[in-house]
Amino acid sequence: MDADLLPSRRGVLAGLSGLGGLLLAAPLRAAEPLPEIQVTKDPSCGCCEAWVTHIRAAGFPVQVTEAPVNPVKARLGVPRSLASCHTAQVGGYVIEGHVPAGAILRLLAEKPPGTGLAVPGMPVGSPGMEADGVPPDTYDVILFGPELQRPFARYQGGTPL
Repeated sequence: MDADLLPSRRGVLAGLSGLGGLLLAAPLRAAEPLPEIQVTKDPSCGCCEAWVTHIRAAGFPVQVTEAPVNPVKARLGVPRSLASCHTAQVGGYVIEGHVPAGAILRLLAEKPPGTGLAVPGMPVGSPGMEADGVPPDTYDVILFGPELQRPFARYQGGTPL
């Protein structure tokens, strides 16, 4: 084998050193607390409360405000076509409807440009919309913004596809 193609000892050590730094930093990032999710929901909505339970179980601290949600949706730029029953805010993003915690974690990690995520309507089996004996729907989590609407993730019930 040509010696010029083999990595130098210094190059190998530098690469291992960089890898070690990544491995050491990963547990530190994982130990950071999740940001608080602020949820606005109707006081009588049971599925919204079930979604809040799902989000708390994922480790997010949650602050709930019971109030009319339509003014909040309008103020935050949620398109009517993407509306659902509750609206939340986290990390500078809007979360509309029954968005799974896994999609929110991915959003916060990747930080794509956009206003937020939405699960339009109330798909059966989405977090907070589970129904015994009813097969879960397959649905898209939509990344949206003023001039943007595109699939961000696809789920069947609470399972990513």
